[in-house]
Amino acid sequence: MVSVRSVLKHYFIQEVSDLVRSILKKYNIKGGTFDQHFLIDAGYLDRIVAAAELSPQDTVLEIGAGIGNLTERLARRAKKVIAVELDPALVSVLHDRFDAAENIEIIAGDALKVDFPEFDKVVSNLPYSISSEITFKLLRHKFKLGVLMYQYEFAVRMVSPPGCKDYSRLTIDTCYFADASIVMKVPKGAFQPAPEVDSAVIKLIPRPAPFEVRDETFFLQFVAAVFSQRRKKLRNAILNTSSLLKIPDIKEIVSQLPEDFMNKRAEDLTPEELASVANMIFDLKSRNF
Repeated sequence: MVSVRSVLKHYFIQEVSDLVRSILKKYNIKGGTFDQHFLIDAGYLDRIVAAAELSPQDTVLEIGAGIGNLTERLARRAKKVIAVELDPALVSVLHDRFDAAENIEIIAGDALKVDFPEFDKVVSNLPYSISSEITFKLLRHKFKLGVLMYQYEFAVRMVSPPGCKDYSRLTIDTCYFADASIVMKVPKGAFQPAPEVDSAVIKLIPRPAPFEVRDETFFLQFVAAVFSQRRKKLRNAILNTSSLLKIPDIKEIVSQLPEDFMNKRAEDLTPEELASVANMIFDLKSRNF
């Protein structure tokens, strides 16, 4: 027996799908370029908006607004939506759909290059090709909450525990800036055109670093260096990347670091432990210069 709920879900999915198809046809948009994969499943769109816990006081940033199917839902609940879109054809669609809406501002441009106005929350189906760069641009802004769509494998790397194959530089950098959790997995069939991989929605809550870091720039460089040699023990990873860390007397410094850290790989150390090693190197480096 088919439930009323399943019938309604099918109806709303079909309604959004038909809307997307009609817009794409009207503006002769093929999709697939500029990471254009339009979310057409009404259920996932509504769950993303619900996860953002929007209030009438919130200003929301949306990156990669596309044809506005998420924009429209955000605008119903937020004080203002700032929609950023790179593709000129999609910018035209957004203007046609929303120029009459008083609480939607459209910014045409590359999200990596434009200056973001102040915002309270960021809710986006991100262009996957710029996932890392745009995430860390965002994390250098002050905001309350992010609800962001990524490729599933990328999302898993953001939240992976130490010792797992997905634990990476991305994990450490994310942990330094924010608490991250996977809210939902989104199948490729929820998009049109369908991407080649599944996606996931991450909730990001920015907060102060949960561990002490002497120098943020050096810490992030250190993490990048040792994870570029992730299969080597930390001692060799540091020695092999001395040019990246700009430490000429690296052998002398490494000889003073704790053996229990030096004999482990970066992928087996917690973010706190990596910060501790980076702090020791930074202090020793500062004394020598």
